[in-house]
Amino acid sequence: MTKVVVLDYGSGNVRSVVRALERVGAEVELTADKRAAVEADGLLVPGVGAFAAVSRALASVDGGQIVDRRLAGGRPVLGICVGLQVMFDGSTERGGDDVPGLGQWPGTVERLPAAVVPHMGWSTVEPPSGSQLFDQIAGERFYFVHSYAVQSWTLLDTTGGVVRPPQVTWAEHGARFVAAVENGPLSATQFHPEKSGDAGAQLLRNWVSSLT
Repeated sequence: MTKVVVLDYGSGNVRSVVRALERVGAEVELTADKRAAVEADGLLVPGVGAFAAVSRALASVDGGQIVDRRLAGGRPVLGICVGLQVMFDGSTERGGDDVPGLGQWPGTVERLPAAVVPHMGWSTVEPPSGSQLFDQIAGERFYFVHSYAVQSWTLLDTTGGVVRPPQVTWAEHGARFVAAVENGPLSATQFHPEKSGDAGAQLLRNWVSSLT
């Protein structure tokens, strides 16, 4: 079976993520053990709460180093919700100014300019053509719970087409925002696939299938 580690650094809601991965056929371990996290077929980085709190908690288990080592070896990582946000440079959320993100992608997480926040509920997304994560589910809705998001994308393809460029999926709540990114071994979603019914299960199945 495909082995997936869900990084255990104190984030909430991890049990539902573990169960969702098990349902799509993965062998799942919830742990902060560095060796297990680096060597697993896939690493999932969950995230619930404030950007600064998540960033500090990740740092307490050397989460940044784990992600760096995996990506250096081309080993897949999937972030969820604030697990997507911390892959960027930083956040304007209260307390986030002094706590950097992991800096895997350039950009800043900002408050959504909507009449009602948090953005809570089901929304459609706009995946790019050829997306692996959204294979068979491009027209489906996914479950979001967030007040902050990345609202611009600046990472350009400078490889001359030698390597597949990043694929960005968008959604809208007051403004367009990044709903998911697929960038080589590093992928992430702003929504919660584990709470998104059959569509979310298929997305996780697509990711787990890509690990073999």
